[in-house]
Amino acid sequence: MNTLLDRILEATRVGETTDWEFKSARGGFPGSFWESYSAMANSEGGVIVLGVREKDGQAHLDGLTPEQGAIYQKSFWDNLHNRNTVNTNHLSTQDVTTVEIDGLVLLAVHVPRATRTQRPIYLGHNPFGHTFRRCHEGDYRLDDAEVRRLLADAEPVLPDHRILEGFGLNDLDAASIAQYRQRLASLKGDHPWLSIPDREFLGKIGAWRQERNSDRQGVTLAGLLMFGKEDTIRDPDGVPGYFVDYREKLDPTLRWTDRVCPDGTWEPNLFQFYQRVWPKLSSGLPTPFRLEGSERRDETPAHEALREAFINALIHADFLGVGGIVIERYPDRFVLENSGTLLISLEQYHRGGVSECRNKLLQKMFALIGRGEQAGSGVDKIRDGWRHHRWRAPRLECHDRPSRIELVLPMVSLIPEDTLTHLRDLLGVSIDSLTPSELQALATAVLEDSVSNIRLQELLSDHTIEITRMLARLCERGLLVSDNRRRWATYRLAGPEKTPSLFDQVETIDEKVNSIRLDRDSIRLGQDSIRLDRDSIRLNEENEALRLLAAPIAEKGKVRPDEMKSVLQKICIDRYLSVEQLARLLHRNPVRLRSVFLGPMVQSGLLQLRYPDAPNRPDQAYTAVTALNDGNEG
Repeated sequence: MNTLLDRILEATRVGETTDWEFKSARGGFPGSFWESYSAMANSEGGVIVLGVREKDGQAHLDGLTPEQGAIYQKSFWDNLHNRNTVNTNHLSTQDVTTVEIDGLVLLAVHVPRATRTQRPIYLGHNPFGHTFRRCHEGDYRLDDAEVRRLLADAEPVLPDHRILEGFGLNDLDAASIAQYRQRLASLKGDHPWLSIPDREFLGKIGAWRQERNSDRQGVTLAGLLMFGKEDTIRDPDGVPGYFVDYREKLDPTLRWTDRVCPDGTWEPNLFQFYQRVWPKLSSGLPTPFRLEGSERRDETPAHEALREAFINALIHADFLGVGGIVIERYPDRFVLENSGTLLISLEQYHRGGVSECRNKLLQKMFALIGRGEQAGSGVDKIRDGWRHHRWRAPRLECHDRPSRIELVLPMVSLIPEDTLTHLRDLLGVSIDSLTPSELQALATAVLEDSVSNIRLQELLSDHTIEITRMLARLCERGLLVSDNRRRWATYRLAGPEKTPSLFDQVETIDEKVNSIRLDRDSIRLGQDSIRLDRDSIRLNEENEALRLLAAPIAEKGKVRPDEMKSVLQKICIDRYLSVEQLARLLHRNPVRLRSVFLGPMVQSGLLQLRYPDAPNRPDQAYTAVTALNDGNEG
């Protein structure tokens, strides 16, 4: 196991990250220390090291004298217990360490992630305006709404237990309650709660509550969310920002192929949303014929995993947050989003076995009808279900401003054959020298447009430091390009910049020479020979014309599918272009460009392959069919 000094030296090589902060402290104990303390405690935790100076993106060990180290350590503990400095001390003596190096010392303070009830950690006496959170390598100040959400999460009474003043049984949808009871009866026909009246039944499951120390009673927030009518759920005294949305996007030419959202035709409470959406969501999974004894079983581990992810999005959401719940189904993936933050650390989430639910009554209600786990094994079930099908591991992303959790469930194998073929075309025989982890990193960069250390932790069993070193090696070999120097930076495939296609070679030559003549026989690049015919790529003025045609797409991020198809047709008129050449022109990922646009356009007759009998040839190219037809008619 690496010593603390080894980890500090490794971190200084990489630079400041979300979990490391360096401060020189040559001029005294840095006042900005406490902002970093607050930010790390309210985020994923981290280590603050005094005695390291960062300049121009490079970390340098300044060190402290032993006397300075002792003075700063005392100053730290004095201020940590001073409520004028910070509101809470959640550190122990083991979290503060001095490290000797060449006669000097470094003072390292490990800041653990604060628990739900400890947050927010803030400076002074007022959380508003003095609470920070870590974002990449910086600390940013939370606005008042974000602070209020942390304070609400810290309340000992969970949000969905709250009794709503002025709400009664008439605000709940009787049909939803009846359907819920029928679902319970079909699962547990002898359950004693089935025979009691609705009011008592709702009290048993947590939809109605009476406080023990008062006569105050009424519908709980959980009861309103699970069974409420649309207008009462969205009442200003209820959940005015409530919104649930299912979007099916199976055809790239359409905005969506199916949608379920509040439209006045049904009561969009959580129970009805689940009832309507689950059949549509689960139909996107393969269902092989399988017998268990004499009975057919239509569900696979993937169905159980997807259902668990769906229920998690409903019961972990912060319903007073921004954006509501959005469930999306694509041909190759599911995306589930809910508002709020994780109540446990990312490390605990990935480790599994630990769960802290924001809405425990909702969790209880779904579990009672056989939906959702209460034992902290939900994450493991999701991960195992996807692993059973040998699909890429689910990817969890936490977004700030607004706070949202996004879970992506890709139905793509770890390294699809076309991705492996693409990498082999790009790298040649050098692909055989890659380790399995390196190959997985490159494949992820192709499939997901980028790769990061934290994403590879979900896919590999390697330690985070080993992953950091591996990514650095791939950058040094010219196979990946880092968007910045940070450990949690994203990396993209070097692609054409490092392994030039013929089109890129021509562009480079154009910049250096005003006039170049090519014969039609061949151009030798290294040991390879590539033959060009007249309709391949016209040089000079035509290259500039192609760039102008591609500019409307190349200069944008997301574009409409019809816009992309139109530009592809224009670029491919009277010429054949490969997927790499088109990707270079349009600033797009070649694998996705081929699967989402070029392949479907060939099938629909808009484009034609140069080699239709060998669609997977490495030198395959595309031309516009309309151009061929016009030429034949003339």
